[in-house]
Amino acid sequence: MGLGGSCRGRWHLLVALLLQLGCIFWRGRAQMEDGKSVYFWETGPWGRCMGSDCGPGGSQSRAVWCAHVDGWTTLHTNCDQAQRPSNQRNCFRVCDWHRDLYDWRLGAWNECVSVSGRTSGAPRPFTCSGGEEGIQTREVGCILKSDGSPAEDAICEYFEPQPRLEQACLIPCPQDCVVSEYSPWTSCSKTCGTGLRNRVRSVLVPPLFGGAICPNLTEFQSCKPGSCAGPEGMYSLRVGPWSPCILPQTRTARQAKRRKGKGQGGVKDPETRELIQKKRTRNRLNRQESSFWDIQVGYQTRDVTCIHRNSSSVGRSLCIQREAALTIQSCVLPKDCQVSDWSDWGLCSKACADPASPRGDRTRSRQVLQFPVGDGAECPPLDEREPCEPEGDAVTPCAAYTWRTTEWAECRVDLLLSQQDRRRGNLTGLCGGGLQTREVYCVQANAELLKYIKDMREKDKAAQTQKQQKPSVPPLLSVSFQITASRPVENWLCEGPIPERSQLCQVACPIECQVSPWGAWGPCTFENCDDQAGKKGFKLRRRQITNEPTGGPANCPHLVEGLPCDEPGCYDWSLVGLDRCIPAEQRPCGPGTQLARVRCANSHGETVDKSLCSSTPPLEPVACEVPCSRDCVLSDWTTWSTCSQTCSSKTMEGKQMRTRSILAYNAGEVTAMVVAWITVMEGLSRVPKFPELLGGALCPNSSALQEVRNCNEHACTVYHWQTGPWGPCTEDPSTASSLNASVAAAPTSTGPGSCSKGMQTRKVICVRVNVGQVPPKKCPDGPRPSTVRPCQLPCKKDCIMTPFSEWTSCPVSCDAAGNAVKRKQSRKRLIIQMPSNGGQDCAELLEEERDCQLPETCPGFRWKTHKWRKCQLVPWFLRQDRPGAQEACGPGLQTRAVSCRQLDGTQVDVSECLKSARAMPAITQRCQLPCQDDCQLTNWSKFSSCSADCVGVRTRKRALIGRSKKKDKCKNTQMYPLSETQYCPCDKYNAQPVGNWSDCILPEAGRAESTLGLKVQEDIKECGQGYRYQAMVCYDQDSRLVETSRCNSHGYIEEACIIPCPSDCKLSEWSNWSRCSKSCGSGVKVRSKWLREKPYNGGRPCPKLDHVNQAQVYEVVPCQSDCNQYVWVAEPWSIWKVSNVDLKENCGEGVQTRKVRCMLNTIDGPSEGVEDYLCDPEEMPLGARESRLPCPEDCVLNDWGPWSRCSLPCTRSKSRARATYTLRSPSVGRLCPNNTEEEPCSLNLNCFDYFFNITDWSTCQLSPSAVCGKGIKTRMLDCVRSDGKSVDMKFCEEMSLEKKWQMNISCVVECPVNCQLSEWSAWSECSQTCGLEGKMWRQRSAVQASQGDGRPCPSQMEQWKPCPVRPCYRWQYSSWSECRVESVVCGHGTRYRNLTCFVSDGGEQGEGSQVDEELCGGLELSVDGDKRIRLKEACTLPCPGECYLMEWSDWSSCISICVKEAGVDFVSVRVRSRAVLAQEPENLQLCPDQAWESQPCTGGECYEYKWLSSARPNSSRPLIWCQRSDGLNVTGGCPPVTPMVENSACDPPCVPPTSFCSEAGVCTCEEGFTEVLSPSGLLDQCAPIPVLEIPTASDKKGDVKTSRAINPTLPATTQPGRTGRTWYLQPYGPDGSLKVWVYGVAAGAFVLLIFVVSMIYLACSYCARVHRSLAAQECDANGAVVWTGQNPPGMVYTCPDCQELAQSSGSS
Repeated sequence: MGLGGSCRGRWHLLVALLLQLGCIFWRGRAQMEDGKSVYFWETGPWGRCMGSDCGPGGSQSRAVWCAHVDGWTTLHTNCDQAQRPSNQRNCFRVCDWHRDLYDWRLGAWNECVSVSGRTSGAPRPFTCSGGEEGIQTREVGCILKSDGSPAEDAICEYFEPQPRLEQACLIPCPQDCVVSEYSPWTSCSKTCGTGLRNRVRSVLVPPLFGGAICPNLTEFQSCKPGSCAGPEGMYSLRVGPWSPCILPQTRTARQAKRRKGKGQGGVKDPETRELIQKKRTRNRLNRQESSFWDIQVGYQTRDVTCIHRNSSSVGRSLCIQREAALTIQSCVLPKDCQVSDWSDWGLCSKACADPASPRGDRTRSRQVLQFPVGDGAECPPLDEREPCEPEGDAVTPCAAYTWRTTEWAECRVDLLLSQQDRRRGNLTGLCGGGLQTREVYCVQANAELLKYIKDMREKDKAAQTQKQQKPSVPPLLSVSFQITASRPVENWLCEGPIPERSQLCQVACPIECQVSPWGAWGPCTFENCDDQAGKKGFKLRRRQITNEPTGGPANCPHLVEGLPCDEPGCYDWSLVGLDRCIPAEQRPCGPGTQLARVRCANSHGETVDKSLCSSTPPLEPVACEVPCSRDCVLSDWTTWSTCSQTCSSKTMEGKQMRTRSILAYNAGEVTAMVVAWITVMEGLSRVPKFPELLGGALCPNSSALQEVRNCNEHACTVYHWQTGPWGPCTEDPSTASSLNASVAAAPTSTGPGSCSKGMQTRKVICVRVNVGQVPPKKCPDGPRPSTVRPCQLPCKKDCIMTPFSEWTSCPVSCDAAGNAVKRKQSRKRLIIQMPSNGGQDCAELLEEERDCQLPETCPGFRWKTHKWRKCQLVPWFLRQDRPGAQEACGPGLQTRAVSCRQLDGTQVDVSECLKSARAMPAITQRCQLPCQDDCQLTNWSKFSSCSADCVGVRTRKRALIGRSKKKDKCKNTQMYPLSETQYCPCDKYNAQPVGNWSDCILPEAGRAESTLGLKVQEDIKECGQGYRYQAMVCYDQDSRLVETSRCNSHGYIEEACIIPCPSDCKLSEWSNWSRCSKSCGSGVKVRSKWLREKPYNGGRPCPKLDHVNQAQVYEVVPCQSDCNQYVWVAEPWSIWKVSNVDLKENCGEGVQTRKVRCMLNTIDGPSEGVEDYLCDPEEMPLGARESRLPCPEDCVLNDWGPWSRCSLPCTRSKSRARATYTLRSPSVGRLCPNNTEEEPCSLNLNCFDYFFNITDWSTCQLSPSAVCGKGIKTRMLDCVRSDGKSVDMKFCEEMSLEKKWQMNISCVVECPVNCQLSEWSAWSECSQTCGLEGKMWRQRSAVQASQGDGRPCPSQMEQWKPCPVRPCYRWQYSSWSECRVESVVCGHGTRYRNLTCFVSDGGEQGEGSQVDEELCGGLELSVDGDKRIRLKEACTLPCPGECYLMEWSDWSSCISICVKEAGVDFVSVRVRSRAVLAQEPENLQLCPDQAWESQPCTGGECYEYKWLSSARPNSSRPLIWCQRSDGLNVTGGCPPVTPMVENSACDPPCVPPTSFCSEAGVCTCEEGFTEVLSPSGLLDQCAPIPVLEIPTASDKKGDVKTSRAINPTLPATTQPGRTGRTWYLQPYGPDGSLKVWVYGVAAGAFVLLIFVVSMIYLACSYCARVHRSLAAQECDANGAVVWTGQNPPGMVYTCPDCQELAQSSGSS
């Protein structure tokens, strides 16, 4: 009990402790740190809006559930029910018709915001690489279209997904100001005492996007060249700026007074008055007063003050007085440009309706009322343009243009042949594929419609004018137009693809007539069996047409030949066969007769009624003999052989032969062989001792076994009808009257009424073969051909031509004298249908030409300048108090008039010159009236002439005038030289080639350029000898480019060159057709071509190459060999050769032989022997046979007849038979063998099935006169036996097999069309107007692409040649002069520059050389496109000691701020700057601010910046600088680098951001960053790391948490290494990998976790075991369980169930 209670007590204590810990854990888990519940409500998406009506009133639901913060779902009771979201709501039910009411409204994109800036608490990147990723947002909402009111987004989402609300963007990095390197130090501002030296730099890139501002552009350095010997100059005169120009106050009154005085004292002398009037008129013309400008001369003043070095003003007396400065001068009163109001808008340039381009433009203008004078504002634009559309209800359609074509020309095969071989282009009788061409021209498609509308409007206007009521105009659709040829217009008006100008065509090949061989001669018959009286007879033979020719059977040769004969007849008995021989008097053997089986046949061999042959006696019975048992037995006669001749003459006659053989000898007859054998064996005396050898009818001798008869005894006089060609189709006189009536009624000659029927005739003659023409009576009348046939007269076709085109334009050009150059204009028309068949011919005139009408004046305008007026001074009363002023001399201003003239000198309005002339000349200029003390000289004379170039000198002179001749100072020739001498110009020129050689260019034939018709050129020269060109350049002795004519050159070097001609693939002619591959049935025959020459230089390619790289072209066609064409012919059996003679019976075993030959079978029978292989070897008859010679009295049978045919299908149950008959009956007691024989039918042995076999298609077969085009593919039927052997077609035809195949189909052999090229275009304008690199180009295009095996298009479709070299002249400013201030030290002055003419070669390098201004006289006054010429400008000359701004630097190169990796350009700018220069150290505080300005530009370069370093001499620290990618050293632009520690140096320097050089001289990273090293061990980058913040003594928070530094780069409040510094555990090593201690900490945590899990498991398992054993434990009275174990003071645990357990255990 004690032990058990102790056990139970300890266990319960452990369980209670674990439960308490679990409760604490779960209570902690159920509450967040801020006291909120860990359970919350989660909702799903709203479902689809449901309802019966569209619009509001629908409802939708969603799922709602309770979730834990860790993501798993729990019971609803764990969540706060008061906060449960609703799962249903009302909604707007969308229907399809809402699509038209609602739509998305898209707002504008907001500013791009950095991604890091949008992330709460995220640190901003320390560095920016190219650009920072950002996001820009916009507002998107669903609206009601009618009023724009917002609606629910779900409505619009029903039809279209919501557009995106944000998109990625790129924020450019801040661009710091980048400046150049410093210039060298200037010299000291003072020559003695203390001064300053300056060095400056300029701005290269302005600060952008919040970048750092520009640093100081100037550095100052004090200098002290030495002590001053005397006092320094402290004062200096300073000139102020000129005041605005004003008019004198009393100018008007003084002018009025002067005029009044002149009017009182007039000149009374008429001659003097006339001279004065002429002078005034001339002056008025020179003044050319105009309302366009009002020049008023005024005056302006300026101040001169004395200033101290510290910039303070002092009295004038302290300054050293020099020559008096000019303080007053004449000026032009500035007036701004004044323009009139805008005129009304002009008509719209698009005055018609054009759907393709509906909008045009219109303009308005304004006039200049007052030109700008002086420094007045320039004129604004005088023209304005805006788009417009044609207005009005009756807007006519615009003119539409379309391509039209002439009719196709005649199809010509020679065009194709000449492409392949020019020698074949002249062949005639060609057919097949050809080429036909046509012209293409442009016409106005709706010209008739526009003309009709115009006429209708004119009629309407006339009707309104006359006020007559007329019916309304019928609609346009009811108007009919007469179809006529349209007028051609310029080709450039037509758009769209140009119709084909050439196409393949087909010339029908004539089909030659093919006839069969002649048939056999027929019987002698009357020409007409119906009229037999007194008519001669003819034997006829015929042949049939096997291939119908083109044009019908009339083009075939004669088909019937006749042979005169005697005793003609129309019907005769024809022998069918002979019956059995029947002995006479009913005897069993002996002589008898055979009855003939006959039929009645006509002359054609056709069976007719026997009554027709009644007039001819029937055939008599034929005598025969049935041999008796001991008689000789002969075989039947063979058929008569073919007649040896077709006709007979004196020298030849026809013969026929037939034979028979001995089948059995008679009794008692001894053959020569038997007698010879007896003689040898028994001797001659034994022969008569054999009486049994005698008896029976004897066998005839050998000559009786053969019969010969004459045949074809008719003479060789054959006649036939011969026909000539059909003549032309002419009018039939019988229909002439009706034809005339129809033609008269026909409206045009091209209508169907002009076509009618006519007739053709031909000549028919009788010809005797091998003789010639004979009288017609010699030929039979029956087959005589006709001499007349009807025909169709061809329809007439008249020539159809287009109307003449409009006259070509007359561009007006003028020569140097201003006269118009004479030109011509032309017009053309085209033939669109050629006449034929007697139609109306075309007019000969296709082109007209006339002189252009010259304008009276050549168009063009120019400025005319008039004389300068008198130099006008400032009025004396204004300048008389000025020091050094004199009344009648000094600087002034003069003006002149300018007028606008035509080229012929006629004066016109000034506005004309403003539009088309060059810049207006200056109308004012400064002038100087010499004073009495001034030296006055004449102008320089012209230089004297030189006798020769490069020899001697030339001079020019001037002279003193007036009182200057007596003044000594004017006689000083050094101050005022009176002559100038210079060497004579030495014009030496040097010519040399420049540039590359051009393409090889063939010489151009006289080509007529036409813009009206596009033709296909049939023969354009493509190869041969041409010329290539190289430009020549001419330089003078100063290496300046001059015109090439100075070097006596036309600008080119020519050199002959060769364009190799293309050589086509050349094949041999077709070989002969091979023999048919089969002698029976369908086979193939082949012919081929072989390669003779391969193509080169782009020639026509070969069809194909075989395995030996040899082109070979095959043609394979099926062929049909008649199975009866070659037959075996066997001669009669020879006499028996008895090998075992029975002397008594005269019989025995023997052998018979015969000769078997293969012969050609003709219609008359076998004719000539051929090779045996041509006959079927399986059907070869036996040449020898062994048998027994019948003995006397034996039965003798005839040879076996043919086997009967087995009926199909072949089975063994069926049989076939053959039979024979008895020739000699046996004697009594002897029997004949069976005269029939049967054998079973066996498939493919003696029984065969037959079927048709179709061959493959042949290659496409053309006519012999064709090279391509339409042809025929053929195939053939073959009758094949079931064992695969081809047999005669009759076997298949006897079975009535169906022929369901098509034997011929049409096919096309692709014509080898060569690539057809257009003519070369005209040479283009030069690519450069001047310089060395100008080129001219010309192009050509492929009019017809190559087809088939045609020659491909050449690769060179454009050519170039150099332009003649012309010097490039241009106006160029010189550099600005120093700032000039007259007679004083400093102040406001003027600087000047000149406008100089320069020449260059057009290259980018080199500015060129200065030349005389006359060479630029033809150029417009402009510099780099700027027409505002500024040769002077105000400037400021700083006074001694003054701090001032320098002049503007030159514009920097265009810089692009971009990100190369992303391919993004933000902006392109260029910048210039002004630096400060100081002279006195004391005045540095008074210096103005430096300045810079920028402007956008295009084509900027994107640069990169990087740090560079090098060893510094005599120092351990390296020299570090920033360099741009173009090699320019700069300040700014490179990424920021932390400054190095003073007393240490890192080599190489620490370049990566957030790095610094440690005291040990090693690059390391700042706090919050870890070092990432390169493979070489150097610092590559500093990577930000997650940090673990460890609280220190100074931290008030006691908990530990992981965080990331908000800004680890901020300086720490405590110094490194001191107490209280926040330090960080860095898990990453220098190479970026995790350190070892990180793995140790992870392993320890894992072990700890395993330990905790194990302990929980052990505790739970122990608890279960204890619970199961509670029943066995002892409980005390208090219900305490005591665990008794090895440790006596065990755990005591009070168990509530122990009492019940104890009771139950006690009761039990």
